[in-house]
Amino acid sequence: MKECLNLEENKKRCTCTYEPCSRKGVCCECIRYHWSMGELPGCVFPPGIEKTYDRSIERFVNLHR
Repeated sequence: MKECLNLEENKKRCTCTYEPCSRKGVCCECIRYHWSMGELPGCVFPPGIEKTYDRSIERFVNLHR
């Protein structure tokens, strides 16, 4: 993984509750990972939904209907 110049600032703002995540604060890697799984990163969901780890695109779309 490439070094992120904004890592510490990103970690402060990261709302992901999955603590052992190796991508925490490296937003480009997080987005790439979740997109490859057919998901969106936890930071685009409200806290209550993020904690369920249902990060599906369908869940996101249903939030905005």
